[in-house]
Amino acid sequence: MLQRMTIQAKVENPRYGQLIIGPPGSGKTTYCAEAYKFYRELGRQVGVVNLDPANENMSYDPVINVMELITVEDCMEHLQLGPNGALMHCAEYLADHIDDWLLPKLRQLGATHNYFLFDCPGQIELYTHHTAMARVFERLEQERYSLVTVNLIDSHYCSEPAKFIATLLMALNTMLRMSLPHVNVLSKADLLRKHESKLHFNVDYYTDVLDLKYLLDKLDDDPAMRKYQKLNEAICSMVEDYALVSFQLLDAFSTDSMLRLRNHIDKANGYVYKAGEEQTVNSLLACAVGAETEAVRQQHDIQPYVE
Repeated sequence: MLQRMTIQAKVENPRYGQLIIGPPGSGKTTYCAEAYKFYRELGRQVGVVNLDPANENMSYDPVINVMELITVEDCMEHLQLGPNGALMHCAEYLADHIDDWLLPKLRQLGATHNYFLFDCPGQIELYTHHTAMARVFERLEQERYSLVTVNLIDSHYCSEPAKFIATLLMALNTMLRMSLPHVNVLSKADLLRKHESKLHFNVDYYTDVLDLKYLLDKLDDDPAMRKYQKLNEAICSMVEDYALVSFQLLDAFSTDSMLRLRNHIDKANGYVYKAGEEQTVNSLLACAVGAETEAVRQQHDIQPYVE
């Protein structure tokens, strides 16, 4: 019998982070609150960093809060900006002051925290065609943070073909612009049962983003969408050509669901290989590949959320 070998990473003071993004109402703050409790129970030195200057209803206690630096309300009042313009200004201000404000605060936490949940703003333009948040993420990478973007999208979009195709395009655009390990998540999956009757296909069709021509057929049934047939075909073809977008289902209040998502995130940001966690070669490979049968995956990833 071959002797079991062990490997251990040689990384000095490894630091990890989840960049929680997604449209308003997708459950980012709720996820951060539940993930904080979840990872604390796992024994991780975790803290939540609020980077949303409009987040006044946090259900967690942040270790760093960008609202101490700047707020959307102050920008609207003093710069005479609307909500969207104020949020973009706040993002630019944060990017300009990351070296003299955010990074020093993170370094002060280095002795007690090595894993951070960054609760990011919800305005999707900040990730699809604006550069401020990308500059913040890039600077964190330069500080040797192992990051993964966790993109939360409300699962009810699966029930409307047009919204789901828009979601696919948004997710692909974000993945390409952020240039980071990325996990797309259909949040509030526990509510899928309410929309199950409206789903045209099985849930795994949406999570695995299977052949989109069937979804185009459903769009053609809608007279309002039929005139955009060629545009919809081009969008779906582009998403399929890149073959990057897939989704994980999440119920933030379910321990099993959080465990499943944790496995994907740990592979993406490299935490599974972190220094100080001695693992066998076989267990590392099994985790990296995600070795499990399709039947087991269906049982754990799909069945809990539908009848």
